[in-house]
Amino acid sequence: MADPRSYIIESLDTGLRLMRLFLTHDTLSVTDAARELDVARSTAHRVLSTLEARGFATRDTSGRGYSAGPELVTLGRPAGYGTEIGARLHVVLDAAATATGETVSTAALIGDQVIITDGRESPHPVRAVLETGRAQPAHATSAGKVLLAQLTSEQVCALYPEERLPGLTSRTLVSRTALLSELAAIRALGRADSTGESVWGMNAVAVPLAGRSWRDRLALMASMPADRGGEPELARHAAALRKAASLLPPSSS
Repeated sequence: MADPRSYIIESLDTGLRLMRLFLTHDTLSVTDAARELDVARSTAHRVLSTLEARGFATRDTSGRGYSAGPELVTLGRPAGYGTEIGARLHVVLDAAATATGETVSTAALIGDQVIITDGRESPHPVRAVLETGRAQPAHATSAGKVLLAQLTSEQVCALYPEERLPGLTSRTLVSRTALLSELAAIRALGRADSTGESVWGMNAVAVPLAGRSWRDRLALMASMPADRGGEPELARHAAALRKAASLLPPSSS
């Protein structure tokens, strides 16, 4: 039987190995890539340029570093769906639900969509419905915005190549410029709000929960009817969510 390695296309193999580097590196320079792959800088540059052209890498404004592009992020396994992280989240969700009295959920960013991975529903007769597995446009939700705020501006622009963004309600941000401005404010504040931006009459607040890179980041969100979700309530719930997030047990890995 022929050795499978004899059929390897060298340039494709280099590209695949470089893509794997983004699983362990948030950013890569041409020099970094050349050193890690033991190839010439010119080869590393060509491969990175090809990945950038296909959306698997994105370049920062300095032009010297590359990060995972939207295509690679979309292909990544959604954070929060594994058995191990699911078990660790139970204590966080229970604490957040008790402290806020509202529907709480965890969410992951997949491309320009945010996915609800788990949660607890409020006991209030009028409440936000927990819809595990539901995808929504990230720019229209508090969880999506707090996760987008953890990306670089270059990565956000790669996810949203057009200036015009789709609107879900009259309150949704519909321009990339406005989104980038709000993300800067979210980074400074450490929380993201949504006041009727995805569903009219429903407000939400979210804080970062876990993960230092795009591969494993999660948000913790509380959602409620607007009449229970004014600015004082959102600020109070944000503090409760941060406290609950601090209870996340360390990973066993």
